[in-house]
Amino acid sequence: MDIPRSIFLVGLMAVGKTTIGRLLAQSLGMQFLDSDHEIENRAGADTSWIFEREGEAGFRDREEAVIDDLTQRTNVVLATGGGAVLRAANRRLLAERGVVIHLDSPVDRIVERTAKDRKRPLLQNGDPRETLTNLMRMRGPLYEEIRHYRFVTDRQSPKALTRNIEETLRRDGLIL
Repeated sequence: MDIPRSIFLVGLMAVGKTTIGRLLAQSLGMQFLDSDHEIENRAGADTSWIFEREGEAGFRDREEAVIDDLTQRTNVVLATGGGAVLRAANRRLLAERGVVIHLDSPVDRIVERTAKDRKRPLLQNGDPRETLTNLMRMRGPLYEEIRHYRFVTDRQSPKALTRNIEETLRRDGLIL
């Protein structure tokens, strides 16, 4: 693989994509972008409102347009939404336009991280553990399909994990 123009972070909600993305971008002198924040900025509304008014399909349409736009930019670290991989077009764009890093975490840890979070539409109904287990079962193979690397974010500090990712990318000649 050539030196990537950008780095894309994928994984379930609350695995640390935004936190790690910001740290990695800062460390590498790249711009940090978050696809969910970009969707909200363009819509002038938060994700919960979009899901409520337009349904998941409406949100995914917006997400696909944003992923297409943001993956064309160079020198960025992009944190994607957990469901960005659901559409084949997004998977193709992510895999073709940069290096894809899958951040993963055990379901129990994600449940801990989201216990008090009321801004995640998919966790507002039913048992969060069951929902997350189902999401992991459904999305896991999609993350695997496009990832170049997988890092587990379970108990490692964000700074330590960022160093680990950076060292791996340098070792493999993907960053200078």
